Amino acid sequence: MPYEKIKGKLLVAQGGGPTAVINQSLVGVVLEARKFNRVDLVYGAVHGVRGIVNEDLVNLSSETSHNLEMVANTPSSALGTTRDKPDLKYCQQMLRVMQAHDIRYFLYIGGNDSADTTRIISEEAKKEGYQLRCIHIPKTIDNDLMFNDHCPGYPSAARYVSQAFVGLNRDSWALGGTVIAVVMGRHAGFLTAAAAMGKKFPDDGPHLIYMPERTFDLDMFAQDVRRVYEKYDRCVVAVSEGIHDASGQPIITQLTKNSDRDAHGNVQLSGSGALGDCLAQVLKEKVGIQRVRADTLGYMQRSFVGCVSDVDQREAREVGEKAVQFAMWGNSDGSVAIKRIGFYMCDYDLIPLDQVAAKTRTMPDEFITPAGNDVTDAFRMYLRPLLGSKMPDAYRLRAPFIPKILNEGVPFSAERQPQLPQW
Repeated sequence: MPYEKIKGKLLVAQGGGPTAVINQSLVGVVLEARKFNRVDLVYGAVHGVRGIVNEDLVNLSSETSHNLEMVANTPSSALGTTRDKPDLKYCQQMLRVMQAHDIRYFLYIGGNDSADTTRIISEEAKKEGYQLRCIHIPKTIDNDLMFNDHCPGYPSAARYVSQAFVGLNRDSWALGGTVIAVVMGRHAGFLTAAAAMGKKFPDDGPHLIYMPERTFDLDMFAQDVRRVYEKYDRCVVAVSEGIHDASGQPIITQLTKNSDRDAHGNVQLSGSGALGDCLAQVLKEKVGIQRVRADTLGYMQRSFVGCVSDVDQREAREVGEKAVQFAMWGNSDGSVAIKRIGFYMCDYDLIPLDQVAAKTRTMPDEFITPAGNDVTDAFRMYLRPLLGSKMPDAYRLRAPFIPKILNEGVPFSAERQPQLPQW
């Protein structure tokens, strides 16, 4: 079937949480759209869907290619974003603005809620007989979009988490004690699992990784930490903010009685160090470890400068380009999806919007150990090619111990000391 040659303006918006590479997708859209004479102008919505309703639109066609390239390499959302979750009425207002400005292509960069907004706009345009091509462009550090091998933004955030835990592990190795670090992820544990990627030696942390795909039990948690602590005289723990009990209730609500809700009606998991602090207190009470520290990685995971995967940058650019190509050369609305080929190459498909909208992908069972507190080699093989080149490494001294004179016969102390070479 010949593709429909729609002529008019193209509108691009960014939604949800920022990432380190979301502007690569934006710039991919703008530069690719310039190649098609059916696109009169490229508009950008300031602060996402809210900017559309308020008609806060900028003319991206007036941007120089050089400045666009500088913006592409800058983390966070260049257009600004919003947590608004549009309902039907909200989307109808957006459509009226698009009609008023003769916008014929709507490309929305975001997660599963953004895909749902794109779906509603698409359906409303069809009902009114208004020619509007709607394409959703994937973005999320949670890596939880259906039909995607992985999502732009996730590899760079995973790279940051991996490196952060290398540092935490080295700190713990030097001084001992227990460290808990809380990582983003409400329903999917992909980002928390990335903590495992910096492990080099058998006793390296994180020693325990807890993801929301498995039920979290406080007593079992205490037992796990006790076992590791008794073995290594220390323990490094990675915990997803979305860990929950057998009933599905977030652990943070049990420990803090927190009932704050975000714009989407979900229990607020981010924004404080409460979960880590409470888990640290649990260990002090149940295990008796007094040196317990907790960190919450927080917003730093999303847009950290200087910790970006080159693979992620390239693919984020390409999903923007492919979105324009799908819009120009096809007759279907949809969501761009990344498909894996071989050990590592990728290709792109266009998936129907209703198969991606408001749905959540979680980690498959083969990525999580049977005990539910670590990841498997299958996950490491999955993530390694996405992290990009030149991952930093951590080394240890190999110098042998000097024989004791005054304390002859006393064993060398602590597992954390340099290892004797194996001759």
